[in-house]
Amino acid sequence: MVGIELRQQLKQQLQLIMTPQLQQAIKLLQLSRMELAELIREELNENPVLEDLQDGDETGGKEEKSDEEKVGVKDIEAVLAEMGQGSDSSRDAESSSMPSEPETVEGAKEVDWERYLENYANQAPAPRSGITENSEYPSFEASLTRPETLVEHLLWQIRLANFTEAEEKLATLILGNLDADGYFKEPPLEYLAQEACIELEDAEEVLKDIQVLDPVGVAARDLRECLLIQCTQYGLDDLTCKIVDRHMHNLEKHNYQAIARDLGIPVEQVYTSAKIISGLEPRPARNFITEDPRYITPDVYVTRIGDEYYVTPNDDGMPRLKISNFYRKAIRSGDSGAKEYVQSKMRSAQWLIRSIEQRRRTIVRVTECIVEKQRDFFDRGIDYLKPMILRDVAEAVELHESTVSRVTTNKYVHTPQGLFELKYFFNSSIRRTSNEDIASQSVKNHIKQIISEENNKKPLSDQAIVRELEDRGIVIARRTVAKYREMLGILPSSKRKRFF
Repeated sequence: MVGIELRQQLKQQLQLIMTPQLQQAIKLLQLSRMELAELIREELNENPVLEDLQDGDETGGKEEKSDEEKVGVKDIEAVLAEMGQGSDSSRDAESSSMPSEPETVEGAKEVDWERYLENYANQAPAPRSGITENSEYPSFEASLTRPETLVEHLLWQIRLANFTEAEEKLATLILGNLDADGYFKEPPLEYLAQEACIELEDAEEVLKDIQVLDPVGVAARDLRECLLIQCTQYGLDDLTCKIVDRHMHNLEKHNYQAIARDLGIPVEQVYTSAKIISGLEPRPARNFITEDPRYITPDVYVTRIGDEYYVTPNDDGMPRLKISNFYRKAIRSGDSGAKEYVQSKMRSAQWLIRSIEQRRRTIVRVTECIVEKQRDFFDRGIDYLKPMILRDVAEAVELHESTVSRVTTNKYVHTPQGLFELKYFFNSSIRRTSNEDIASQSVKNHIKQIISEENNKKPLSDQAIVRELEDRGIVIARRTVAKYREMLGILPSSKRKRFF
């Protein structure tokens, strides 16, 4: 039997410690513009040393940084340049992409915070708005509005109907279970009938009453029922109603010949009814979608002046951080506790400001590299987008690939060709029969062009698109065409065909 023994042992090893400052710097790189603004607002609330210097301040130009600002913080760009030369581990790569912490070891030179704060002593306050308190302009809250939702629209109609209290309760439960398209698919109606203490037969009648409200067909349980309700309410002919009731699967496949054979009618009559059915609303909630439009603010601008392109960061609307002058007195006070607290907040504020500035400069460097490598795209358009991977940019700007990935995530650039996400410019290569390879994004654009120019009554199959691409010098497999077509949201040829 082997006994258990306690033993002390000295061991020497290297270990990377991810400090809170390094974690914050890594996080800043991958934040979008809106997320960064939100983080800065949180820091302004939590750190009393930080202030927001508005764009309207009359400072008379940029402040000059004192030598004391540079004490205790390594040159961030020098550290970033060393990325990718260390360990292969992801944590080593992440740490090498970030600025190091301010020196806090014993014997290191201490920052003279009094002289540091003198840089902000002459800051002018932000100008007041021209709108006074006695202005006749309405308040911001008074100008807010929102569109009516589908449920609100239906509840208004239900309250005007002659429903009992139990029936109105059931109707409210049904409305609460409508999906985004206005369908009532789950839970089963009998479950809601039990909860409302109403018989199933009466619940069916309540559901039918809801289905004929505006918009007609709402609360249907499937597409067939939705269209059939509209056929009945709009007084369409029996043939159209019969086709909807019995041949939805053939309608979806445009198999009009099968419908004509089953009903014993000429196919021309089926075409006429199918054209009427195509005018019905398959998504009753379409006009009540309340999603707000998504507005994108670019992080950088690419502007052409003459034959050259210039990259400028977009600083509009972003808080401009500075160190508050109010805490200079606390630094000079004899209270050691207050002085230590303020100095710790100073270090945190200094680190945040420098990290944000380095993030800004890194985005500009990466964008300049993209502009240099994709010059043909900026000059001539998407058809001239070149294949490019993260490694190409990482090697050019001497950053790690993971850092480039973070920098280009959720970052947008405004160019003469339009607004694009930075990740848009990274594409795999597709072989060409001549010249150099082409980017996959350009191939998608070619597929979109070919389909947009096709005859709707004789749409091109995926194999026909392959042949069209070959004529343009692009060699690609049929399954790849199908994959790109699906990514573009384009239906297959059988569903793109138009008969009328």
